[in-house]
Formats: sequence, structure tokens, C-alpha cells
Amino acid sequence: MTRHEPKTELHDYLQEGRDALVWKLDGLSEYDIRRPLVQSGTNLLGLIKHLASVELGYFGATFDRPSGESLPWSAAGADPNDDMWATPEESREQIVGLYRRAWAHSDATIDALALDAIGHVPWWPPERNEVTLHRILVHMIAETHRHAGHADIVRELIDGVVGLRSPGDNMAPGDREWWESCRDRLERAAQESRQQ
Repeated sequence: MTRHEPKTELHDYLQEGRDALVWKLDGLSEYDIRRPLVQSGTNLLGLIKHLASVELGYFGATFDRPSGESLPWSAAGADPNDDMWATPEESREQIVGLYRRAWAHSDATIDALALDAIGHVPWWPPERNEVTLHRILVHMIAETHRHAGHADIVRELIDGVVGLRSPGDNMAPGDREWWESCRDRLERAAQESRQQ
């Protein structure tokens, strides 16, 4: 695949989201990567576990290319949210390793099939479950980057670290004092809007 080929560009966007999610774990304790900091329970390691499962489904079952990975949290009778958190027995290495294996399996599907290759999403209604690889790539880019955004917020709540790849690499330049001043300015604007 060449650099400007549509499939390559789509894959690059998918990989950018994958890398951002895994990077969000860097430097954090086991507790912090599992900590639910919002009412829905969203946590960093759970987001990665979820996306590993989703990739294996969309690039596996959809195109009749099973991965062979065991996903007990997706089995009949499992709690519908079991893929969104890691048990104490599931290590960071296990979950990240599963995600990386999901990438490899997905990438093999992406490499093997044309963008117009037809698949069927088993869990979608029959009237709309026929899809192309192109549609699934776009779907997974959206899903991955949506959860990368969740990870951005969760990581910022944990220790204030923000950015796509390394702390602050895609953020406005500024030190802690500058960001506090920015936040205070936004809070004042929000308060003043209530008086309008």
C-alpha cells in the first residue's frame, strides 16, 4: 500500500487512535488505569479491553475471519458491561497484549481485503448488516477516536496529563499557571453567561 492510497490513510487514522489509547496508560499505577472517575465507570484499561473486543468482532466475525481469541466477557450470560473494565486478575499486560493481537488480526483483514469487500455484522439487524471493509474501517476509526477522547478526559482527571502522544504535543503551549488562568477565564465567562 502506498502512502496516499485510501486504505492506507484510513489505516493510519485507526492506528493513531490505537496508539493514543495505549499511551494514556504510561506512567500510571494499576489502580489509576482501572479507576472509574465518572458516573458511567469509564476507565482507561476498560476502554482498551472494550476496543480489543470490538476490533476482533468487526474485523473478524464480520468478514468470516475469526481470531480464535477467547473473550469470556462477550459470552452469552455475561454482564453487558463486562468488556468495559478489567478484573483484578486481568493484568495491564494481558489487556494491552490482547489489544495488540486484535490490531494484528484486524490489520491482516485490512491487508487481505479490498475496501469494497462485503461482510455481515452478526449483531446488527439483518436489513442493515451488510457492510464493506471501507464502512467498517470508518466505523472503527470513529469508535476508536471517540474512546480516545474519553481516555483524554479520564487521564486529565487522574494527573492532569493531556495530549495525543506525549504530554501536550497537540495542545496550546503553556505551563500549569497558564492553564489554570485559562480555566479560570472560561469559568468566569460561564458564570457571566448565566447573568445574561
